[in-house]
Amino acid sequence: MSELVSLILQITLIVLIVLIVPCVHRMMVGPSAADRLQAIDAITTLLIGIIMVLAALRHEAMFVDIAIALAALGFIGTLALARYISEGRLF
Repeated sequence: MSELVSLILQITLIVLIVLIVPCVHRMMVGPSAADRLQAIDAITTLLIGIIMVLAALRHEAMFVDIAIALAALGFIGTLALARYISEGRLF
């Protein structure tokens, strides 16, 4: 990997980490449960992005598997929370 690509990936990693801060703020302060759910979903997406950038930087295929598992669990969690918010029950 060239130095330019490595630098761009490191900058991308920093930006993704910084973007988690407003999402955590929205999750803590959010005026409604839907805002909190959206913030949690955004944090999950950012974490998947961070894991994928780390996979590219470190040349580790295991990180891709972790990102896929996190995406699946995040999707199921989002569905469960959305149903709980709308209907008041999980299943």
